Amino acid sequence: MIEGVHVEVLLASGYALFLVGVAVGLEWLARHSHRRSEHYRNSGFTYKRKMDVWECPTGHHLTRVETDFERKIARYRAPAHKCNACHCKKDCTDSDNGRELESRLDAWVQSELNRFHRGISLTLLLLAVLLLVVEMFRHQTMRDWLVLAVLLVPIGIAGSRYFVSFTEPAKKH
Repeated sequence: MIEGVHVEVLLASGYALFLVGVAVGLEWLARHSHRRSEHYRNSGFTYKRKMDVWECPTGHHLTRVETDFERKIARYRAPAHKCNACHCKKDCTDSDNGRELESRLDAWVQSELNRFHRGISLTLLLLAVLLLVVEMFRHQTMRDWLVLAVLLVPIGIAGSRYFVSFTEPAKKH
């Protein structure tokens, strides 16, 4: 135990660190889950950015056929005659119109799912800051304040950065 620091300050600091850890873990898990679902949905296909096409495992191109700006989705489709003649068709698609892929136009940072998870993370960080500030009012010795401030400043900076990225997509639309 740190000499001259109240146990409640140490417990509150530990809990604040736990909340920060949960917020960071939630951000990481959400980002990982998003990448994994995108990979699963388009597995085996490669996006060619310069040509704006998806390439299937057999080398055929899926070209953009539709863009839904409201839902922020682009749809790509392979030529039906290529898919219907392909030896991999039974493992790829059951459509006679050609394989279709949907690709999100917005990045993970701008997606609504990210905003949801970021909102939860911000709430956890706000709770950690609130807990530390309340402890600063309850225990007013210099050592207690030093312990609390050492945690409060970086958590506040991280929270403000999260908040800026949370509000930016809303301003763009």
